Amino acid sequence: MRQLTLGKTGITVPQDAFGALPIQRTEKEDAVRILRKAYAGGMRYFDTARAYSDSEEKLGEAFSAPAGDYGPAGASGTIRDNVFLASKTQARTPEAFRRDLETSLSLLQTDHIDVYQFHCVDQCWRPGDGSGMYECMLEAREQGKIRHIGVTTHKLAVALECVSSGLYETMQFPFSYLASDKELELVALCGRTDTGFIAMKGLAGGLINRSDIAMAYMSQFENVLPIWGIQKESELDEWLSFLDKTPSMTPELAALIEKDRKELAGDFCRGCGYCMPCPAGIEINQCARMSLMLRRAPSKSWLTPQWQEKMKKIENCLNCRACTKKCPYELDTPALLKKNYEDYKKVLAGETSVQ
Repeated sequence: MRQLTLGKTGITVPQDAFGALPIQRTEKEDAVRILRKAYAGGMRYFDTARAYSDSEEKLGEAFSAPAGDYGPAGASGTIRDNVFLASKTQARTPEAFRRDLETSLSLLQTDHIDVYQFHCVDQCWRPGDGSGMYECMLEAREQGKIRHIGVTTHKLAVALECVSSGLYETMQFPFSYLASDKELELVALCGRTDTGFIAMKGLAGGLINRSDIAMAYMSQFENVLPIWGIQKESELDEWLSFLDKTPSMTPELAALIEKDRKELAGDFCRGCGYCMPCPAGIEINQCARMSLMLRRAPSKSWLTPQWQEKMKKIENCLNCRACTKKCPYELDTPALLKKNYEDYKKVLAGETSVQ
């Protein structure tokens, strides 16, 4: 089982981490069972957030169980005592920060969070910047309520600034084999500064449809810890299988990666949702990439009356371009929406097919 150390935190865990955003959509009993199975199977790093509705509550219940009941043999204490928990706050004021932290500690049923992160930031919080936000992190660490200070963002310039500042022990950023050279430089910068790099969206929001290729790519980086979003037990089983038998990069897999890069190069929606909400009610983070989803994750469920109604809202686009101003990838979102809607109508008319 390949182990990975998360930069200067010193946290060393198996190469696959559990992303707990999707389990907010799973019934509590099933979620608790999946989380305990993840621990029993070898996962030791679990990532959640205050923003993920009841995700923290589910982790808290799952990990309050005796560790010895779920392996390995001889483990003492609760599961919580044997795993690393990461959570996040979207707070933008010190008061909201402290409130979020106390709520997270209570729901997670723990006295500390191993990695606490500013969530989806659009600036680099610094000591003395007048916001008091970074001081909250320092205060929480001094009180023993958190162990390490991290940050997440979708904006490359902000990510580079945060890492270069030396203020953050971890950086969580979208990363997959569709990454650009600039994103690869961020990974390299984290390596040079001993900043733990946590890769979210390793499947590019569903555009990458082979987990073995995604895992083979990630395993090439000694300083990248991927967190895989897991909702179903079948998904967990797939990732657990890679702990003992990690796919290796081969010429065949490299060729498939190159093919995907050519197909997906340039202007495509990553589904991050920074552009939301839309004043016209368009579900941009799905509608602006519908063409790709129909090709790469084909399903007739995309063609239901509900989805037809959502796509039809594109006709009401105001062209206000608020979405383009908020897009971290600087996409021409109205043009993408229009193109995806035209492709969608062709599928509905039977001019192209979907499985």
